[in-house]
Amino acid sequence: MIGIIGAMDEEVAKVKEQMSDVEIKTIAGMDFYKGTMCHKETVVVRSGIGKVNAAVCSQILADQYHVTAIINTGIAGSLRNEINIGDVVLSTDALHHDMDASGFGYPVGQIPSMDVLSFPADKHLLEVAQSCYEKAVPGIGVHTGRIVSGDQFISDKQKKQWLTDTFDGYCTEMEGAAIAQAAYLNNIPCLIIRAISDKADDSAEMDYAEFEAAAIRNSVKLLTAMIQELP
Repeated sequence: MIGIIGAMDEEVAKVKEQMSDVEIKTIAGMDFYKGTMCHKETVVVRSGIGKVNAAVCSQILADQYHVTAIINTGIAGSLRNEINIGDVVLSTDALHHDMDASGFGYPVGQIPSMDVLSFPADKHLLEVAQSCYEKAVPGIGVHTGRIVSGDQFISDKQKKQWLTDTFDGYCTEMEGAAIAQAAYLNNIPCLIIRAISDKADDSAEMDYAEFEAAAIRNSVKLLTAMIQELP
């Protein structure tokens, strides 16, 4: 069974439209929609915004639904000039940009006692996503790189530059690293798909509402194409 997580109602609504034979179960205030999508067993859930919500949601998928893969779909802010609004970023890995235990000798971003700085995406899921993007979102830029997460909406140019310089991030959002960490701890393959809704700078307030819907459509199109290809 494939688990699909979105942070907001708008993100999961388009996914649910593709499902049939749906059963709904509410756990920890989250509605889990279990059914079939592209003839594959799938469970779709809105985690809510923020890393704690995302981590709780991921653990429920592991414990209650025994998912064999987790895909996180949603929107993000670009951290690079070449990544434009409407483009899609596929994760190679994800980390917590707001984790700072440097006072104990850890690099900024690393969780104490964890054996990795960032949490890697599953190579097979990434390959499937890369192979699907041309037919799913033709004409849209698709980029592969690190996603950085924190409990902050980034709308400041200096903060954006710091995220790029410190972590070599491609985009920033508020859930992916928590989902990737939970998947890593549970040995579940994971991939984050983020469509760019803003440039994560002083223009964020202006761009966000205008481009959110288009960004969500792009990520869901790619997700649907992926589900069709997965075993």
